[in-house]
Amino acid sequence: MKSITIHNLDDRAAEKLESLSQSQGSSLNKTIKKLLNRALGLDHNGGDHRREFEEFSGIWSTEEAETFAENTVQLQQIDAGDWQ
Repeated sequence: MKSITIHNLDDRAAEKLESLSQSQGSSLNKTIKKLLNRALGLDHNGGDHRREFEEFSGIWSTEEAETFAENTVQLQQIDAGDWQ
């Protein structure tokens, strides 16, 4: 595992980090690691879970998108008789 040092951290950011770590009853180091993981989408508790569902919701190919558009074109038409 790597260790990093943050130079010239803004006083307001440092105070906010310290306040957050105290309110969570956690060390400053753990709080910063948790925030970094969440910001990078690596958090499994409230973070970005898109990667976990890629196999179910992947991106369509151009051909798949065109086929879908062709097969659902009738859904864009309004039949006035349905509204009487």
